[in-house]
Amino acid sequence: MSAEARRGAERQAPAAAELPDDLWRNPEPKGSYDAVVVGAGGHGLATAYYLAKNHGITNTAVLERGWLAGGNMARNTTIIRSNYLWDESAAIYEHALQLWEGLADELGVDVLFSQRGVLQRVRESTRRVQANRLNGIDAEWLTPEEVREACPILDISASTRYPVLGATFQPRAGIAKHDYVAWAYARAADRLGVDLVQNCEVTGFLRDGDRVAGVRTTRGDIRAGLVGMAAAGRSSVLADTVGLRLPVQSHPLQALVSELLEPVHPTVVMSNAVHVYVSQAHKGELVMGAGVDQYNGYGQRGSVHVIEHQLAAALELFPVFARARVLRTWGGVVDVTPDASPVVGLTPFENLYVNCGWGTGGFKATPAAGWVFAHTMATGAPHELNLPFTLERFTTGALIDEHGAAAVAH
Repeated sequence: MSAEARRGAERQAPAAAELPDDLWRNPEPKGSYDAVVVGAGGHGLATAYYLAKNHGITNTAVLERGWLAGGNMARNTTIIRSNYLWDESAAIYEHALQLWEGLADELGVDVLFSQRGVLQRVRESTRRVQANRLNGIDAEWLTPEEVREACPILDISASTRYPVLGATFQPRAGIAKHDYVAWAYARAADRLGVDLVQNCEVTGFLRDGDRVAGVRTTRGDIRAGLVGMAAAGRSSVLADTVGLRLPVQSHPLQALVSELLEPVHPTVVMSNAVHVYVSQAHKGELVMGAGVDQYNGYGQRGSVHVIEHQLAAALELFPVFARARVLRTWGGVVDVTPDASPVVGLTPFENLYVNCGWGTGGFKATPAAGWVFAHTMATGAPHELNLPFTLERFTTGALIDEHGAAAVAH
């Protein structure tokens, strides 16, 4: 599709998704399950769905300490792409993107997946393009003139502080509606018999020696044959209750949206030079984010200095937004590993599995993360896609350094 055709398509506002009247049950937790998944965010819900659909494990509970999808799933900026640098990352994110492309048909709900493409001004860009192509991932290098064709409102003049010298472009990348994604997975899992239990915080684990036999919760003990942690920014806190030290640090990650605007921004633009990424949501608000706060913490709120810097960066790229007003800001809590790649696999405790450390890439990985984590829990062995992302790499030294390819947080 040409850039002009893409822009024309994006000017047409997407029709509102038809959500079903019946969503999911709100059951009381049972005393035991075949499997328990801790965390009802995107990864936890997808894991439960694929446990039931792919592996026939339907006697499963997803336990959420608050409300369903009320953590990072409701606090992210919804960018989806697979153009990561290293083979291992490219493989799992590309699997996710392929699942995204059929997700509406799979789950029976339009999740508003908009493949508007992602433009990235990043270091070593041509290297990234070639690495992507070697892995069969769509990637293009655009000249400044081609960048302007793809995104006419982007300032590519030579008088800017950081002139646009070009950009990578992944046409199949885009955004989706995060809450629709969560609700669709939740409804599909519920139809297969999975219990979705809200307001049920896991406070510890039931142990039989080195074997985990269930979880302790604010609503009583629950025994389980398999326990999977998908608790995003609280992974290290939860793991500490069983004596497992995870190689992750939690950081606040901030974002903001503007007031509603007419459709003017046809793609997603990410810039590491000025440190901001900007897209326009389906309703019309601009969605902006940058990097994580440098301090460790669990606060779901923004910091004024970070907001100020990302707004200044956005105006470097888009002077046309100078008079747009900020509507609201928020923060999520992300856990980050030393190599900026996730941990998905077994733990030293039998029957206990962990899915964490996705940093700022968790949303885009949702379908694939659920797919491979369900496989790992059901079979007791990693899927080939998450085999490189096990805990052992931090002792063997087989790290997957995606700090550079992660660009501006996303």
